[in-house]
Amino acid sequence: MALSVGCTAKPGKSRGNRTGAWRVFKPAFKHNKCTKCGLCAMVCPEGCIIEQEDEFMIPDYDYCKGCGLCAEECPAEDIEMVKEEK
Repeated sequence: MALSVGCTAKPGKSRGNRTGAWRVFKPAFKHNKCTKCGLCAMVCPEGCIIEQEDEFMIPDYDYCKGCGLCAEECPAEDIEMVKEEK
């Protein structure tokens, strides 16, 4: 079997591919010690952490894969990874 080089997904399909469906852990944004630095949004590989009107960040759970980078990099330690309940 030959492997192709490059991306195998066709462009324009990411909105339909809700990667959060197979998540085991999800980030719980507590907003107790949050400094609103935005680092969680900067390190998110899916780009699914968005700023609300009150400047707090929240994830779009439809696209969050639960990788935990936001929780790992949060300088205020205000994001906790919790077991997903389906």
